[in-house]
Amino acid sequence: MNEPISARIADLDWQDLSTHLDAAGYATLPSLLTAEECQTLTAHYEDATLFRSRVMMARHNFGRGEYQYFDYLLPDMIVGLRSSLFAGLALIANRWNQVMGIDVRYPDEHTAYREICHRAGQVKPTPLLLKYGVDDFNCLHQDLYGELVFPMQATILLSMPGQDFTGGEFILTEQRPRMQSRAEIAPLSLGDCVVFPVRQRPVQGTRGTYRVNMRHGVSRIRAGQRYALGIIFHDAA
Repeated sequence: MNEPISARIADLDWQDLSTHLDAAGYATLPSLLTAEECQTLTAHYEDATLFRSRVMMARHNFGRGEYQYFDYLLPDMIVGLRSSLFAGLALIANRWNQVMGIDVRYPDEHTAYREICHRAGQVKPTPLLLKYGVDDFNCLHQDLYGELVFPMQATILLSMPGQDFTGGEFILTEQRPRMQSRAEIAPLSLGDCVVFPVRQRPVQGTRGTYRVNMRHGVSRIRAGQRYALGIIFHDAA
């Protein structure tokens, strides 16, 4: 696959992606990155000059494992992913906010939204690389870093299930009003991307649209190592 990342994302069936997000609360983009691109990103983990901070999950009761937040200037591949995905997701995010009665609307380009974040004091980049070993896991959570929150984010699996690791399923849960939580596993392979809500999504009920609270995490790694790239569109305070 020699097509630029921006072209791959532009060529996606965005109507189908939107339909899956509405129906299931997530959508998968198979083989968004090549194996070589996944290896390049995984190799970045050992280059401390690329990152602004490292988090050991156990210290904060986030789970087990570790991750690092990239610093500005971001690698070109991540800039391309962040800007190209935002361009398509902003349309869906604006529609979601409209049906949920939320006044916030998002610009067409990520650079414009990043400027909005920075004017609000959210200036730290949030794309991150995650690294898991045996018995590591990520607790169910929401990636909220300040008052401004873009309602969707993406994760790309950089390792091959069954070959590089076992276990480590990507899990989503939703809490509907007056109902118990529902769990969903998004099946991913090497280079696959999953797009999902940061905090909430609209669901059509018999009496109109209501909001569903969402969380995501990763189940326990049983063997090997698992790497993933997280793309979050709002910056952190």
